Amino acid sequence: MGETVPTGYLVVRASGATAARLAMDPGRSRAEPEQVQLLARMATPGRGAALTFGECSLRVGEDLVLLTVSTAKLSVGFGELRPLLFQPVPLADGLRSLVTASVAHLLAVADTLDPHGTRAYLLGLAELVLRSALRAELDRTDALATRRRAAVDYIREHLADPALTAERIADALFISRRRLYQLFDDGDGISGRIRAMRIERAKELLADPALGVRAIGEISRQCGFANAAHFSRTFRKTVGATPREYRDRVLTT
Repeated sequence: MGETVPTGYLVVRASGATAARLAMDPGRSRAEPEQVQLLARMATPGRGAALTFGECSLRVGEDLVLLTVSTAKLSVGFGELRPLLFQPVPLADGLRSLVTASVAHLLAVADTLDPHGTRAYLLGLAELVLRSALRAELDRTDALATRRRAAVDYIREHLADPALTAERIADALFISRRRLYQLFDDGDGISGRIRAMRIERAKELLADPALGVRAIGEISRQCGFANAAHFSRTFRKTVGATPREYRDRVLTT
């Protein structure tokens, strides 16, 4: 039923004919599944219980809870839920306790409950979990974006310093180097971002008519390169022309 779910985490997955496509590429597939499944690992009595109330169902395994609801019945659009798909999402302790208690109480009195009311109860429980997990995930993503912007701002302010390193940036932001590397794991990394920003700064300076007589070596120093030779090699590799060739081309057009 999903033994790979870590304790204290939620996995949201699709169910139905579109599930395979979504599992392979949740970010690009536009398919919307018939059902959404919430799988969580938590200590819950009633191992082996399986309850079905219309399009909602609840299954309880050994420390596992699987809640299935109709996608069409959710007030949260499926597009909003995509950030949660097929990846472990941490559940706050309070929310996990609430779900554990709700499932335990439901199993204890299931035989006495009205099916329609129980279906609405399970749907509401699913929405509570999904909305809470989605909010936490969006907050986490927003926090990462904020940290990333802070790192980029620091780099921009210190581009002229050839001693600018990942360690210095991490210390300035009060984060570990590992955390800093995670902020820039979608491209050439932190060193690549520094290099790219230095080249962009150099292009700006080289394209400024007021600086047309400034020596290439001076521009190199202003952009944080250790020496003019290294600057020229890096610039040519990135831009396809030497700094002097680039300036002549830009200023004469």
